[in-house]
Amino acid sequence: MVLFDRSWYNRAGVEQVMGFCSKDEYIEFLRSCPEFERMLIHSGIIVIKYWFSVSDKEQEIRFESRIDDPTKRWKLSPMDLKSREKWVEYSRAKDRMFAVTDTKQCPWWVVPSDDKKRARLNCISHLLNQIPYKDLTPEPIKLPPRGDDETYVRPPIDEQSFVPQEY
Repeated sequence: MVLFDRSWYNRAGVEQVMGFCSKDEYIEFLRSCPEFERMLIHSGIIVIKYWFSVSDKEQEIRFESRIDDPTKRWKLSPMDLKSREKWVEYSRAKDRMFAVTDTKQCPWWVVPSDDKKRARLNCISHLLNQIPYKDLTPEPIKLPPRGDDETYVRPPIDEQSFVPQEY
């Protein structure tokens, strides 16, 4: 199993919007990405892509909570702050990326994610239903009686080396 997080697709989003890749690199990614996904699928690899989608209102709430809560402030990088200025460009880049990489053979599954817990549970349920499997529950185990031999005598404990019991 191979898991790519969304950052593998950053060439079509963040890198393109922020100027971290050239136009030629961006175009090459859009050309080669669907072909690469097809190659994986043709070789028998199951490719499943999820896009966790958050509404504008919920995203705003999350950003504000990161500002107000010192335990979440680390989630606000300078890149996150800059991305707010480029929200429209990011949205257009995501739409272009979907137009090219959301194929019948390898679709993006969009997960409405305003409610994080439900989103995660729905995604896990969906993922498990995408992968064929058979029941591998082991047969119940019956513990046999322990063998006993009255002629066996353990060696004296004082002849053995033990790990010190510090805890």
